[in-house]
Amino acid sequence: MEDFWVVVLAGLKVWVYLIVALLMVPAMFGFSLGISETYMKILVKTLEWATLRIQTVNKEQHIIESSSSNGLIQRDDGSMEEALGELRRSRPKPPVGGDFTLSDCFYFYRRGIEDIVEDEVTQRFSSEELVSWNLLTRTNIDFQYISLKLTMVWGLGVFIRYCILAPLRITLASIGLTWLVIGTTAVGFLPNWRLKSWLSDWVHVMCYRICARGLSCTIHYYNKENRPRKGGICVANHTSPIDIVILCNDGCYAMVGQSHGGLMGVLQRAMARSCPHIWFERADMKDRHLVAKRLTDHVNDNTKLPILIFPEGTCINNTSVMMFKKGSFEIGGTIYPVAIKYDPQFGDAFWNSAKYNMVSYLLRMMTSWAIVCNVWYLPAMTQQVCVYNTDTHNLPAMTQQVCIQHRHTQPASHDPTGVYTTQTHTTCQP
Repeated sequence: MEDFWVVVLAGLKVWVYLIVALLMVPAMFGFSLGISETYMKILVKTLEWATLRIQTVNKEQHIIESSSSNGLIQRDDGSMEEALGELRRSRPKPPVGGDFTLSDCFYFYRRGIEDIVEDEVTQRFSSEELVSWNLLTRTNIDFQYISLKLTMVWGLGVFIRYCILAPLRITLASIGLTWLVIGTTAVGFLPNWRLKSWLSDWVHVMCYRICARGLSCTIHYYNKENRPRKGGICVANHTSPIDIVILCNDGCYAMVGQSHGGLMGVLQRAMARSCPHIWFERADMKDRHLVAKRLTDHVNDNTKLPILIFPEGTCINNTSVMMFKKGSFEIGGTIYPVAIKYDPQFGDAFWNSAKYNMVSYLLRMMTSWAIVCNVWYLPAMTQQVCVYNTDTHNLPAMTQQVCIQHRHTQPASHDPTGVYTTQTHTTCQP
């Protein structure tokens, strides 16, 4: 029996040494040994093969491919005239009184109820669905028996994701979060010198990179010359809590958000000791006024980190961008828009907080294939002085529209009129 525990202990030591040497140390210093790249190449080839196999079988069996819409209602493709003709077939038109019959109302009743049940805004709070099965069972396309070979690949994938990748990712995420709490708490005891600011930035970036490795994140950054600068406000669309991990892999931010309890509260309090993050209670009006003052003071100090704000106010699925709330833009200062877009083929990054708690959501992320994300840094935007138009709602709309154009998604609503523009100091015309 003692020999068994010696072997187990030796195995754990080897496991930890491999994690530290192959994953943690490269993550801490921002380089890769090529393991993630090799894994992604194999994964892409596997999913491409599975997609071709599914399409071939569907053509042979004359199966209509699943729609990418996550709608609740199966709509008819016919025109209004055809639908009204079907209704009038059993109820002939009266000899006098024009073309209208009472049965025509049923068509419009049905259309109105369909639009109420399945409006565009409601669909933005459900997971994005896929056109082709990605060998995961978490969308409208569940497990499908296509062939024995594909089923064996799916079973092998389940074993790899849950028995190999999940323990590895949980270990990395636990180490990253533990170091974040310990590191930020220790830095918080230092005097407010330049060394403290440098150590705080290094601890945050290092721990977030370790956590990103714990999610098998592959992140592509574009237009790095537009990265947010100190004293500015970074605004981004919001899909998931890991948006913070994605952005902080490439730089540090001062965060603004709702105060939480539990594990999230422990992290927030530890981070606030070393960096001027702003946490508040939404229900407390006095707290909200205090936050507005702290934000104004923050952006007026060019030595402080850029503030990271998600103006949508909640997590929206990966298909759309909701209207940006104007409160984030009333502070003043320079706005740095950032567009974030996840690739749903490798895993669904959207957090449906009404359906999953934080622990369940993170477990789903850690048992996905990977998290693949594109980040676009967009040109800075500022409010321009204009005597002909003083509408204060245009900057949120303009910023939202810029993010939409780079993400190739659909807006909820917007009203850009040109009062706010990129940082070129142009003037308004009458």
